[in-house]
Amino acid sequence: MSESDSLADQECEPCQGGVPPMESDEIDEYLDEVGDHWEAVDDHHIESHFDFDDFRDSLEFVYDVGELAEEEGHHPDIYLEYGSAEVKFWTHKIDGLHEADFVMAAKVDEIYDEYV
Repeated sequence: MSESDSLADQECEPCQGGVPPMESDEIDEYLDEVGDHWEAVDDHHIESHFDFDDFRDSLEFVYDVGELAEEEGHHPDIYLEYGSAEVKFWTHKIDGLHEADFVMAAKVDEIYDEYV
C-alpha cells in the first residue's frame, strides 16, 4: 500500500485461502492505519465497539455495515445493543487476519463517521 492510499479507498479483495494469517508485527502495522478503537484479539481477529445516542442509530449503523459487507463480499460478526454495536472481522478461510479485514475496518470507520 502506498502512503497516499488509505485502506478505506481500497477494494476489499477477500482472501481465497492458501496464505498464512498475518503475524503480530504486520497486524500492528495495519492497526496503525485504522481507528484507535480497533484492537487485535489473540492475533486472530480485530474488533471495535461503536457508541450511539439511541437504538435507532445503532440499528441503522448495523444495517449500513451489513450492506457494505454484502457489496464487498466480506462479512463481520456484528452485535447490536441499545446505543451501541460491536463489529469483529477475521478471515474464516485462513482462521486469522488478512489485509481485507483491515480494509473493511477502515470502511466501517467511514460509515461510523457519518453518525458522529
